[in-house]
Amino acid sequence: MSAPAAFGWGAILRLGLVQTALGAVVVLMTSTLNRVMVVELALPAAVPGALVALHYAVQVLRPRWGYGSDVGGRRTPWIVGGMALLALGGVGAALGTALVATHPVPGFALAILAFLCVGIGVGAAGTSLLVLLSTGVAPRRRGAAATIVWIMMIAGFAVTAPLAGHWLDPFSGARLVAVSGGVSLIAFGLAFAAIRGVEPPRVVAAGPDAPRRPFGRVLAEVWAEPAARRFTVFVFLAMLAYSAQELILEPFAGLVFAMTPGATTKLAGLQNGGVLAGMVLVALVTQAARGSRLGSLRAWTVAGCAGSAAALAGIAACGLGGSGMPLRACIAALGLFNGIFAVSAIGSMMALAGTGGAPDGESRHGTRMGVWGAAQGVAFGLGGFLGAASVDLARLALGAVVPAYVTVFLAEAVLFLLAAGLALRIGTPERGEPLGRLSMRPAL
Repeated sequence: MSAPAAFGWGAILRLGLVQTALGAVVVLMTSTLNRVMVVELALPAAVPGALVALHYAVQVLRPRWGYGSDVGGRRTPWIVGGMALLALGGVGAALGTALVATHPVPGFALAILAFLCVGIGVGAAGTSLLVLLSTGVAPRRRGAAATIVWIMMIAGFAVTAPLAGHWLDPFSGARLVAVSGGVSLIAFGLAFAAIRGVEPPRVVAAGPDAPRRPFGRVLAEVWAEPAARRFTVFVFLAMLAYSAQELILEPFAGLVFAMTPGATTKLAGLQNGGVLAGMVLVALVTQAARGSRLGSLRAWTVAGCAGSAAALAGIAACGLGGSGMPLRACIAALGLFNGIFAVSAIGSMMALAGTGGAPDGESRHGTRMGVWGAAQGVAFGLGGFLGAASVDLARLALGAVVPAYVTVFLAEAVLFLLAAGLALRIGTPERGEPLGRLSMRPAL
């Protein structure tokens, strides 16, 4: 049985600290080591790109890790174990990167193994953390809880990257390993201290000696649930559109509007500021207006997807209109609606994880969350690559820069509109399906 929804703000903040620790290690992989490989080691950009893609690819195993936490009846061991593996992966990735300069074969082998550990650690810890939030946070607090946890993860990115950059000067392989090892050790210690004692004891409904259904059967049962399957497709489409613009916005501004690298970096900051503003907006309004339409996470999810589509269409129009168009306003709007979509979708995910009956009374929270996490991870890994590759293909086909970017931005807008259509049906049972089986209208 799930724990009662009794987490206070203190417990939510402690779980947010786990996300902070997780983000602190991940940003070293995706930012610091990426730069070291390309600049200091003069490796092709495809090398760190492939390693990061490997970390995303292993996310497809999230349903199995979620199922494991369901079987055990507790999430804390999976969070602690995942963070331990993530920390080991962080140290191993730095050591492998340092070895590449003098011993390429063992260096790359260690880096590959380390990035696999990072992916497994993120998936195991992140999935169980979301399940713990979904079962322990009262419905009226889910939007605010999702905002707090995700802002604290972003804080892990924001604090670690500049500090690590400062400590890495003057650069050396030994310093890289020391900095990564220190960050990983601190992150694990922070996560362990934060999670300890948060999760109350759980009683497995089926009894400790009851036979357990095998993973394949449980996964098939979850996938057979129309609501779970529909939400999986929604997550995949929305995250594909969300991540596809990450690698093309700054090049678009530089090529079409002749902006300097500093100016395009400021645009990225403007977009990220909009994301934070959108998250905070959802948290404040859903808390103040609970019980009304403004308090519905489903409504905010639809608005976030539709608004993101409109903002992308606006960016495409700016490309066609030239320098007099309000590009900065459109990018700020994209960030705002991206933030609204992201945090409200996470809140909805938390609400939906416990719906749908299990014939034997076993929990399916972790398996469902794992399925959605796998869709999110795979889509995020594909999105950046497909967005950049689509621009290249469109430039070859159309023979011009502006039409190529416009085509890709509009395609992303269409994906967001498709996701908005699916989001409208979140919490709505299939025609002819008994309402009792899928109690999918939680008090959001």
